[in-house]
This record gives sequence, structure tokens and C-alpha cells, in this order.
Amino acid sequence: MAAYLIVDVDDLLQRFANRGISIDLQELAVGLRGGAALAAGLMSADSLKSVAVSDWDSHGARGANYQRVFTAAGYDVFDMPRRDSLADALIIHYFSYDPEPVNELILATTSADMIPLVRRVKTTRSARIRMWGAENILVGTEFEEEVIFQPLESLLGIQTKNVAVYVDFENIAISLNEQGFVVNLDHLIDRFVIQAKAHGQVVKMAAYAPWGQRGSLPPLVDSMGREIADDAPSRLAMANIDPVFNLPGKNSADMRIARDVITDASHSDSADVVVMASGDRDFNQVLNTLRARNKQVIVWGVRGSTSRQLENNPGLTVEYIEDFTNLQTHQSLSAAAVSDSADVTAFTPSQWSSVILQFDRLVVAVKQDVLSVVQLVDQLQEVGAVISRPRGEDLVSQAMSLGILKAMTANGAVSLNPHHPIVEKTRLIRDRVVMRVMNTLGVRGWEYVNYGFLLKGLAMDRDLERPGCNLSDQWRSEWIDCLVREHILVRELIPHRHNPDDLVPVIKLRPDLELPVMPLPGDEENPVEDINWAGISLPELERTSADTADMVRRVVISVEQFTSFRNFTWCPLGSLHRRLRVYDTGMSFQRSVEYLKDNDAAAVSEYSNPQSDFMTKGISLYMESDICRGILSQRDSFIRLLLALYERNTPVNEQSVRAIDPNGTWVLDFWFSVMETENVLNSVPGRGGQYSLFRTHHTVNLVAEALRAK
Repeated sequence: MAAYLIVDVDDLLQRFANRGISIDLQELAVGLRGGAALAAGLMSADSLKSVAVSDWDSHGARGANYQRVFTAAGYDVFDMPRRDSLADALIIHYFSYDPEPVNELILATTSADMIPLVRRVKTTRSARIRMWGAENILVGTEFEEEVIFQPLESLLGIQTKNVAVYVDFENIAISLNEQGFVVNLDHLIDRFVIQAKAHGQVVKMAAYAPWGQRGSLPPLVDSMGREIADDAPSRLAMANIDPVFNLPGKNSADMRIARDVITDASHSDSADVVVMASGDRDFNQVLNTLRARNKQVIVWGVRGSTSRQLENNPGLTVEYIEDFTNLQTHQSLSAAAVSDSADVTAFTPSQWSSVILQFDRLVVAVKQDVLSVVQLVDQLQEVGAVISRPRGEDLVSQAMSLGILKAMTANGAVSLNPHHPIVEKTRLIRDRVVMRVMNTLGVRGWEYVNYGFLLKGLAMDRDLERPGCNLSDQWRSEWIDCLVREHILVRELIPHRHNPDDLVPVIKLRPDLELPVMPLPGDEENPVEDINWAGISLPELERTSADTADMVRRVVISVEQFTSFRNFTWCPLGSLHRRLRVYDTGMSFQRSVEYLKDNDAAAVSEYSNPQSDFMTKGISLYMESDICRGILSQRDSFIRLLLALYERNTPVNEQSVRAIDPNGTWVLDFWFSVMETENVLNSVPGRGGQYSLFRTHHTVNLVAEALRAK
């Protein structure tokens, strides 16, 4: 059985150089080959097929020396200038011609370029595949359990320095923002981790800030410009950076960080290298203390915001964050980064939401469309959207950079850009939520809206079906909570009516709420709260609101079929809406239910549900009402036409119905869709516009029996 050792020379040399580790290449080559033979259980390293692969010319004059070192140590030296073809070249030159399946394959690399070998090399059933590298790149891949990972440095007995990183994140974020950089959290995390690993084995990373304290940090965004401050702790934790909370303010952070640094450094197994990400001169004494304990001390700072005392301290190494990152500036970040075309994730509340919602509230209060920056910052502070005036000014400045706000005058007057995608979506979500709460409170006469009821209602709102919107109850909850924070809605806890010991959340409108009057999609005419439906006939409703009239017919037919087939007196309202949601334009479903109630054709109440311990909101029909009788008579007449086509063995389509009833006034596309929704008709695959009649359907049977009885 064959045993192979493949050494990715270029990758290993680069990894050791990045971590500041000096190695003897001869010792490395011999150590790798001897360790591989031992791991494979071979009597001699001569039985091991060892290959050292590299782009030797890329090392200049040293490349020839490197080849001689590996050749002397018993390796085949393989030249491969193109890394994208590395696996293919090794397969062709070695494994394709080896008649023996591989029993032991060891890859000395930390590069994903070698992973295809794991999949393509022919191995025995009992074969072992190992990967020796600086980090386990197989985590999260299909080979994570199949391939044995072993740290290369421990195998070779290489001693590396331990590194501890302490990030004064509040200081760094504010400093970057003041120097004109957009604080891209994901990018910072990635570059912090890479830079820390360049100094050795990272044993601790911690980031200190008033996490969760609204408005205490400049806006933290992702690469698409979306504000992600609420997700910051979880994103840090996923990168193995401990998000440590401290109260807002310089002294709180300084004392907490200084205490942790000195405490950690006093342990016998403390880090050899301490990285302090802060430009605050108050840490100068702490860092001098670390130097006195023989620690290597590195400061990560921001140019123009790093204390001169730190920069001039000869015992410290200063690395500037902008040198090992490529953060965008405020000027380079445009509205294109957050347009709908780039919106591939959830559109969630952010600090931009605060700017938009508070701008609109203030516009109504002062009755003018243009505000001063001072007015807007005062408003943001009043509702707690920012913790201080400088943070408010930062937020407004970045909103202007993104195009959310537009500068109107040179003296600081701004207006909201109504066409910006963030503005459009934020306003839409606010208006849909507020409109639903207002409708529910106004029409039903309730004092509040149950939180769960509101979530269900919003889930069925078709106007919220935009990219990144209305994705889940979690998404809807985040926006409701946002509107509570922004002093638009009020959230309270009240005793549950069935179990007073339990408290349930409810939503109300703020008594002093004033919002701009803005047209809402689907609600331009006849808002439900302003209409008295009583006495309006169905033909009259057809003329004023055709969508509502059509929905009335769908509701009556669907409820009657459900109650008749199941021998129930009522139909669950939520299930009914889900069934008809595809036809609900704006508020047509809610309007249709209110129309039926106002005209004594239906009742909405809470019913005892045999499948639940709780009451269920449902709708029941008054079958003797003129509206219900008229609609059901129309339905039965249409089913009789379908039965006639069925008896004549004629294809069921719109043309056949017109032929059999030439004087009929049917709106055929509507009635065919009703029959299909109620499962009376089923479309014939491959034959557009043609249907098959479900002859044994409950309603069809009832109509057929009534025909026979005549």
C-alpha cells in the first residue's frame, strides 16, 4: 500500500513568515518526512513517497537552494507556478500512474488549494488522510470528520508566542469615525484577527464597549452599508472575540480594560505579546507595567487620534489600523451600496431608522419640510437614539453621506430624501404597522391590539412583500419594537383574560402620535375606518370597490364550503385569510369581512376550538341574508354549467362555458379562479386554460343532487 507526504512549501513558508517564526528549512524538511513516516507506521522513511511542491522561481535565487534542501532530504521536488491547477497537476504526475491505492495521505498545508486531493485520490477502505497546518481549514467542509487535522507547529516542536488582544472598541470606533472612516464591523473583525495571528498564537481577544446601549457608538455597518449595531456582540463572539460590556464613558472603559490587562498578565501562563487597540494616553502607564514584566507590547491606533505619549514610547510598537485595513471613507460610501439590487438580507431596524422616523415626527411638529441639523440632533437625543450631541452629529453626517438626508443650505439645513431605498422601506413598514393598529382599534373598538394578533396580521400584509421585508415573526417583532423605541407605538403588559396570572404584551398608539399624511399602496381609496358599509348592496360595492366585492364573494363561498363539509357553524378567520391571501389587495379581506358584518350577513367572534385550549377567532355566515343567498345562488349556477359540460364530455374551459351559456354575464376569469381555489376545478397539466371537474367534491355533489331532485 502507498503512503504519500505532500508538502506545500510556498504556503508553509508564508505562514511561518506571517507569524514571525524563523525556521531552519533543512530541519523542517527532515522533521516533516520523519514525522510522516512515524504517523504512517512505516519501518523507514524510504518507504514514504515525499513530494515538495512549490513555485520555485518565485523565491528568486533562494529557490534553487530550497530545491537542493528538499532533494537532499529525500523529496521529489515538483514545480508548479499556478496554484489554481495545483491539485490537478499532482493527480496527473503522481496518483494517476500509481497502481497502488493510497493507504496514508499526509498534506502539509493550510491552503484550500490542496483539498481537492482528498476527494480525488484513490484510497483503500482503511486509508487515513491527515492535514498538518497552522489552522484547521476543513472546519465546515464535508471532510471535517473524515480528515485528521494536527497543528504543524506542535508536531515539529516549534514554540510560538501567545498573543492577547484587548480592543477599546468605543475608542477605536469613535476615532475611525472622526478620521472620516466608515466603521465596517465585519471588515474590522476579519482584519483584527488576521493581524493578531501575524504575531503568534492568539489565546485571547476581547472588545470593550457599551454594547446594546442605544446611540453610544457611531453607526456600525456591514459591507453593504446596513447598520448592524444590535448584532455586534454576536458577530464578535462568532469570531472568538469576547464582547465585554462597560458603561458608556471613557473612565468606565479605561478602568475595566486596565484591570483585565494587569490581572491576565499576572498569571504564570499569561500571553507573551499584548496588543492594545486604543489611542488613549491613559493606558501608557499600564503598557509600561507590561514592559516591566518582559511582555512584548503592541498598540493598534488610528492616525490623528493616537496619543503622542504612546507614539513616542520607545518600548511600544505602534501599528496603525488604517494600514492593515482598507475601510471606506464617508465620502466614498454612496446610496448605491444599499439599493434594492444589493438588498439580499433582511431589512432590519437600524440607526438610519431613527433618523428617518424622528425626522418625520419633527416635520409634523414644526410644520416644515426642512430642518436644521441642531433640531434633528436634539430630537434624536430626546428619544434616546443617540447618547450625546457628538454621536448625533456623527449619525446625521453619515446619513447625509449615504444620501438619506440632503443638505439644503450651507448653514446646516437638511431634508429627507424620499426616493432613497432605506427611506422608502422604513416609511412603508412604519405606515403599514401603524395603519393595521389604527384599523384594528378603530373598527373593533378595542383599547389595544394583542401582540400576537398584530404579528399575524402583518404576516398577511401583501404590501410588505418587498426584498428583505416581512421574512418572519422575528423580523416583524424587531420593527414593532423599533416603533415602540421611537415613541410611535406603546407596548404594555396586561393580564391574560383566561389566566390573569400570565401577562401578555399588547400594542397601543401613543396618544400624542402625529405622522405625515402619506398614501399607502392599496389604501388610497375608501380606508376601512372611514366607511359605513351598512345598506350598500353588492352591485353598488362593485362599482365603488371591485376588489372588495370580489373578496366578499370569495369569503362567502369559502366559509360556506368549509362549514357545510365539516358540519361546523364557523370558520377560523386566520385560516380563511391564509387561503385567500393571494387575492387580498391591500385591505380588501378586512373590508369584505366588515362589509358582511355591517350588512348582517356574517358574525365574527371567538369560538371554543376542540383542537386547542384557547378560544379561536372565527367567522360564521347568516345564510338567510340576501347577500349570502345571492352569492351562493351564483356559485350554484356556475357549477351547474360545469356539470353540463361534464355530462357532455366537453372540455372545461372559458370557451366552452361561453358556448353553453351565450347570454351569460359571467366574469369567467374570476369564477374559474374561485372554483380552482375551492378545489372544484383542477387545471389539466400541459393544457393551458383547461380544467377537470372534481365530480365527487362535496359542493358539486350537493348541486348535482339538487338538480336531480327537480
